[in-house]
Amino acid sequence: MDSIADLLTRIRNGAKSKKREINMPSSRLEVEVVKILKEEGYIRNYKVIDDSKQGILNVTLKYTEDNKSVISGLKRVSKSGCRIYCTKDSVPKVLDGLGLVIVSTSRGVMTGRACEEQGTGGEVLCSIW
Repeated sequence: MDSIADLLTRIRNGAKSKKREINMPSSRLEVEVVKILKEEGYIRNYKVIDDSKQGILNVTLKYTEDNKSVISGLKRVSKSGCRIYCTKDSVPKVLDGLGLVIVSTSRGVMTGRACEEQGTGGEVLCSIW
């Protein structure tokens, strides 16, 4: 199963049903993606709860004052059947720069903006707006 697609689906469903927190099995890639979402202000907080297996990723969702989710949309770009890559010059823009694209590079998981600054490309994981 695609763990990033599962993460995005759980966040999307949790935001639509106005959940405060969501839990999912943890992996290093998911933790890096959620860390970027926190740094960019799309979620309130996250923590990894250690259990005897792989761990549980607990994500606290963020809402505006009128109880609307900060995240309007999430989309998995590169799928297991069709991988999408970008170079340093062709990093995609989401809503003309208002959204966020997350890229897995040889230097780690980073935003599209950071890819352009560091001059690196990689696999386009997802886009958030």
